[in-house]
Amino acid sequence: MGTLETILKIMHKIVKFILLMPFISFCQKENGIKSVYPTMIGDIEFNKEIDKENFELCFEKHIFQYFNNSGGLEYEGEKLAIEKEFTEKYKSEIIKNETGLIRINFVVNCKGKTDRFRLISMGENYEEKVFVKSITEQLMSIIKSLKGWKGKKYKEREIDYYQYLIFKIENGQLKEILP
Repeated sequence: MGTLETILKIMHKIVKFILLMPFISFCQKENGIKSVYPTMIGDIEFNKEIDKENFELCFEKHIFQYFNNSGGLEYEGEKLAIEKEFTEKYKSEIIKNETGLIRINFVVNCKGKTDRFRLISMGENYEEKVFVKSITEQLMSIIKSLKGWKGKKYKEREIDYYQYLIFKIENGQLKEILP
């Protein structure tokens, strides 16, 4: 298979993953226990059990979706800085059959602070998948530690917005971060 065909195949999978997510309901259960980070598609409502009570939004009634007012990743140093953080902090271990995609959604407020983290995961064939905690907890911990998120403005007004990162995992190894 040529390089272009490989790239197109990967892009097709990514687009399919992003488009199918609103229609897929995941339980995120591991051994019958509900995940600490429940799945949420669309708006992320405050959950007092897992979200920070002191996380302030500038405009609670309207959080911009990631595709509104998009200008790429609003992160100091852009994607390269995010990849560097994960390269330095993620401790890969080879775990057979731990392959698929993990998406973490969250809110960035107008001051660049983050909270309301939610995790969605699926296997190679877009089926529901619960990854081992050593993978999901590491990703969640690292993403929560990222401090370079920037506030955004829309029509000269500071706004809050949703952000996400998708992690491609192959046998426990972090292979790629999207978008």
